[in-house]
Amino acid sequence: MPDTKAPIAMRMAATTVVVAIAVLAIKYYAYVLTGSVALFSDALESIVNVVAGLVALWAVAVSYKPADSDHPFGHTKAEYFSAVVEGVLIVVAALLILKEAWGAYWDPRGFDAPLEGLLLNGFATGINAVWATLLMRLGRTHRSPALSADGRHIRADVVTSVGVIAGLAVATATGWTVLDPILAALVALNILWEGTRVVTSSLSGLMDQAIDAESDAKVRETISLNAEGAIEVHDLKTRLAGRAMFIEFHLVVPGEMTVAKSHLICDRIEDALQELFTGARVLIHVEPEDEAKQTGVPVL
Repeated sequence: MPDTKAPIAMRMAATTVVVAIAVLAIKYYAYVLTGSVALFSDALESIVNVVAGLVALWAVAVSYKPADSDHPFGHTKAEYFSAVVEGVLIVVAALLILKEAWGAYWDPRGFDAPLEGLLLNGFATGINAVWATLLMRLGRTHRSPALSADGRHIRADVVTSVGVIAGLAVATATGWTVLDPILAALVALNILWEGTRVVTSSLSGLMDQAIDAESDAKVRETISLNAEGAIEVHDLKTRLAGRAMFIEFHLVVPGEMTVAKSHLICDRIEDALQELFTGARVLIHVEPEDEAKQTGVPVL
């Protein structure tokens, strides 16, 4: 069955590229007007947004491909590669910004048309703030690492842009031009931190990280409430692969229970879990009562 969420995620990823290009153009023009190295650093980070958006678009397209003989579990992990690439690009941008900031610190220069430049940058920052909120919301809804990483990165861009605008306003009012490269360096350090977080979270996904504690508690409760007729559930394991969630466990049933009846219990649990987590992939191994361990999920 085709995933109905695929067109939405694809449209969001494609629109992200368009928004990133528009914001880049506005921020670069603000830099051209002012000559501020801090605004240049802000524009440089927007270049990363454009490239990261293109990578995310590719990753989302690949992730929604159906399973095939070579990839029987699907392609959902492709989004993690996008997030890793984005994190690496953020780090590269941070290093380039630090280089520019270092040169400007030893050779500070005044600003041209500071008011116009700050207003333009503020307008671009507003666009980013709205788009970051939408991306993060849809990233959670679709369990998309690529969209979530894009949203977090753009949100970090918004925070640094606000700091740059405030700092340059102070520098313009006071004439302290040395604030310009200092602000650029702070921007670089902030996005360097954000890039590290993006890469770390993506690597966790590639390593088949288990679901979070809250979701795990819901899984256990759902199994417990829908396993009537069974004796116990043990060896529960979960993992995430992009938006896909995998749940597997052993279901212990009375030795005299027929295959048909145990199958009904499995279907009931599986349906409940898939209703709780859309698209969850559930694998249940049925065992006779002498395999009981007296541990795991109690059956109510």
